Amino acid sequence: MFRALPSEVHDLGALFEEAGQELAMVGGPVRDAVLGRSSADLDFTTSALPDQTEEILRRWTHGRAIWDMGREFGTLGATRDGVKVEITTYRTESYDPASRKPEVAFGDTLDGDLSRRDFTVNAMAVRLPSLEFVDPFDGLRDLAASLLRTPVAPEQSFDDDPLRMMRAVRFVSQLGFTIEPGTAEAIRSLAPRIEIVSAERVRDELVKLLVGAHPRRGLELLVELGLAEHVLPELPALRLERDEHHHHKDVYEHTLTVLDQAIDLESPAGSGGPCEAPDPVLRLAAIMHDVGKPATRRFEPGGQVTFRFHETVGARMTTKRMKTLAFDKETTKAVSRLVELHLRFHGYADSGWTDSAVRRYVTDAGPLLQHLHRLTRADVTTRNRRKANALARAYDDLEKRIDELAEREEIERIRPDLDGNQIMRILDLAPGREVGQAYSYLLEQRMEDGPLGEEEAERRLREWWASRTPSAEA
Repeated sequence: MFRALPSEVHDLGALFEEAGQELAMVGGPVRDAVLGRSSADLDFTTSALPDQTEEILRRWTHGRAIWDMGREFGTLGATRDGVKVEITTYRTESYDPASRKPEVAFGDTLDGDLSRRDFTVNAMAVRLPSLEFVDPFDGLRDLAASLLRTPVAPEQSFDDDPLRMMRAVRFVSQLGFTIEPGTAEAIRSLAPRIEIVSAERVRDELVKLLVGAHPRRGLELLVELGLAEHVLPELPALRLERDEHHHHKDVYEHTLTVLDQAIDLESPAGSGGPCEAPDPVLRLAAIMHDVGKPATRRFEPGGQVTFRFHETVGARMTTKRMKTLAFDKETTKAVSRLVELHLRFHGYADSGWTDSAVRRYVTDAGPLLQHLHRLTRADVTTRNRRKANALARAYDDLEKRIDELAEREEIERIRPDLDGNQIMRILDLAPGREVGQAYSYLLEQRMEDGPLGEEEAERRLREWWASRTPSAEA
């Protein structure tokens, strides 16, 4: 299987051998090759120090540019004819108890380097150019068993790099692996140590978990092993005690089911359709949509349980958590908005909507409309088939009305019938607050009554302007 490596890789191995240095492909590319998968990026480890690696890489690339942003950690990279490689000097590393960054020391043997890898399935190597397979920790056996186990004692491994605990859960999601019991117990006991890892690194592992093939199992383990308490505490908080009359669902299980159903509603990967799989915004919204429920739960007379305004509270909580995890502003805003809007449809299901209400629904969702469609449908987890079918029919009807209005009115791009320049000309105004107020008034009219035409819009604008009083302005 390794003979099929690109010729550029064999050339690279020959150059290192010629220089009297060892080179081995390691980690994910070796694991993936054994599984019959290809890797776009190839990782290597070497006995050469960074300056020596740089000299060899320049020969390999025929003088073309290399990158050395990771030189501090012994890592350099280069590309030749589409083959991308990253090469790291043999090393050992550990975390100071109060530090977020690893302390790096270069090692001198391949086995020693492999011993510091996260899991045995990633502690296999292929020496180049000989193609000798190296597996000192039985990673091949664990790979066949789909088992995650650390090369050294798990307590040492996770103490050295706490992010490995998140990686374990992520590999469960991505590859369908299980975690060896002793390794799982070490995660449970060391879970608080994840807090020394930077928010950005934790976020990246969480996103990889969410877009994996088995995200529900990954999240369940995140909770079961105690990691969620430190990286996503809103999720375990959903495990509310059932009230004695069972008047509300198990919110935690409901959330995981919503995630499963939202994933089922994604467009196929590579299709170019809306919410193409895997869609991290949709999946994050599914997880966070009910996080406001614990804070808003009230026991009403008669044993009824309510969660009034949990969507508003949940949107604020979502924004706060995503900022803590260093998500970008656009993603944070999108997920929080979906959480805020996820209950809006239920008013339609209860009493039907005017065209004005439909316009507002579409305008409030904006570019997230397709995500909102899917989140709303996924949020139906009732076992009452009659109720579920009624909700599905109601949402089918809403989507049909949206399509009809969109065809007539270009509903996704709703604007007042007059723009700011026209408003200033008609009312003889300079740019300022009053123009904005007039614009908002016309937008409200447009929402309520649909397209008015410029003549009717001007008539209403002049009438509104004339009716304004000093007290109204104040």
